Amino acid sequence: MQLRLFDVPVDGGELRVLQWGTGRRVAVAVHGITASAMSWQAVARQMPSGWTLAAPDLRGRGFSAHLPGPYGLERHAADVTAVLRHFGGRPVLAGHSMGAYVALLTRDAHPHLTRRLVLVEGGLPLPVPDGVDPEVTIEATIGPAITRLRQTFASTEAYLDFWRAHPALAGNWTADFEAYARYDLTGEPPGMRSRVAEAVLSPDSHDVLQEKPFADALGRLTQPTPLLTAPTGFLGEPPGLLPPELVAAWTGRVPALRPQVVPDVNHYTILFDRRGAAAVARAITTVAA
Repeated sequence: MQLRLFDVPVDGGELRVLQWGTGRRVAVAVHGITASAMSWQAVARQMPSGWTLAAPDLRGRGFSAHLPGPYGLERHAADVTAVLRHFGGRPVLAGHSMGAYVALLTRDAHPHLTRRLVLVEGGLPLPVPDGVDPEVTIEATIGPAITRLRQTFASTEAYLDFWRAHPALAGNWTADFEAYARYDLTGEPPGMRSRVAEAVLSPDSHDVLQEKPFADALGRLTQPTPLLTAPTGFLGEPPGLLPPELVAAWTGRVPALRPQVVPDVNHYTILFDRRGAAAVARAITTVAA
């Protein structure tokens, strides 16, 4: 599987894009809040011949970490729009976790640039209990990921060991996840660290917790839109990020949604497990009824 790296001009510099394949049919895929474009490699392996999968490193992540703020989902949507325009031809647009929210906003702002939308583990407004500080919700949801960004590691192997010990990856370690972890690492021993800029977390996570932009965008969907979810979450335990009752409520409000639970995966392995990656690839390449 051929991997090509290139840059797309955006406000403030250039956005790194990873591209697998050279097919005429194109999908653009958007990663999660502390992830990188490399999170889509296992899905790219499952794509049929004749397809190209392209994934940007969002601003503040991967090899786009140098791009300046301000951050926030509208800023990411503008960057993803530049990638869509680079390819032309109305690619399929997919997003995982925070990337699903970015993809939804991008599609809503520029429906003529995309053929259709695929949401994976994201896109639905997340309920925040009344009176609860959003910072508490953020910490409870992505606390371990935040911790990782504040740590340094003595070596590449130490970073890989950190990920191998993650509860969501127990028994689920793959060569593609190792490639993802290696891609994320920067610096020199003994002070190696994640490439993700910690400054992105607050604006991006606060944007994800807003309801109205996503509710409005969902309400404007007219084409069948796959919504793939995992039964378990960030730590490999139930419930998932989007529990069944939340999915059912929004499916009732938005007839265009086509929900699908992918069995035996969690928030991470829905992209990295072979069966999960195959389910995501099918959703991208098959027109939903």
